[in-house]
Amino acid sequence: MVYYKSAEEIELIRLSCQLTAQTLDYISKHIKPGVSTLYLDGLAEDYIRSFDAIPSFLGIRGYPNSICASVNNTVVHGIPRKDEILREGDIITVDVGVCKDGYNGDKAITYPVGDISSLARKLVEVTKRALDIGINEAIENNRLGDIGSAIQVYVERQGFSVVRDFVGHGIGSGAHEDPQVQHFGKSGTGMTLKKGLVIAIEPMINAGSYQTKVLSDGWTAVSADGSLSAQFEHVVAITDSGTEILTLSQ
Repeated sequence: MVYYKSAEEIELIRLSCQLTAQTLDYISKHIKPGVSTLYLDGLAEDYIRSFDAIPSFLGIRGYPNSICASVNNTVVHGIPRKDEILREGDIITVDVGVCKDGYNGDKAITYPVGDISSLARKLVEVTKRALDIGINEAIENNRLGDIGSAIQVYVERQGFSVVRDFVGHGIGSGAHEDPQVQHFGKSGTGMTLKKGLVIAIEPMINAGSYQTKVLSDGWTAVSADGSLSAQFEHVVAITDSGTEILTLSQ
C-alpha cells in the first residue's frame, strides 16, 4: 500500500534527509587511499548518533552495519569491512540512511578514490545524470514508468546498462515503503504520481551487463560480469509547489 504524506510529514522527512546529506558530506572528506570501509562506517554512525538520530540500515533484516559501502564491481549492499582498504583508482558508493523523530532519509553517492580511469569517470557522470533525468520525470500526473523509461533510454545510449534486480522505493516512517521505483521500463505505465508521494530514486548502473549476483554473505550484490557499477540516490517529494529534492546538500 502506498502512503501519501501530509505537509507536516514531508517536513519531518526533509529533516532526516538533510541529516543524511550532511552525513555523506562529512564522510566524503575521509574517502581516500588507505582508508577502510569499516572506518567510514564508524564515522557515519558516530556522526548520525551525535544528532540524536539512528542509522536506518543498522539491523534491517539483520544488516550488520550503518552504511552500505560498495566498491568497484559491487552494485549495492556492500558490507563495510576492516580489511577492505580503498586504493587509488577505486570508486566507492556510500549509501546512508538516517531515522530521526520517526522518519527516514536515504541518499547514495559514488565517489572517486584519487585518480580514476576514463571509463570509471564516464560511468559516474552518466549515473549522476541518469538520476537527474529520472527526477525530471517525477512530477504530478506522470507515471512511475516515465521515470524508469527516461533513465533506461539515456543510460543505454551511453553504452551502459541499468540494474534490474534492485529498485528505488517509497520512504517515510518506514525506510522502505511502497511503491517500488524501477529505473527501467516503459513510459506511460505504472501508478500515477500524486501529491504527497515521497520516493527514493536510486539508479544503479553497470559498465557491462545489467545482471547481478549476491555473494555468500547474503547481502553484497556484485555485477555478474565483474564490471564497474555506480549509483546515485535522492529522495523527492511531490508537493503543492512541485517536486522537491529533499536530500540536496545545503
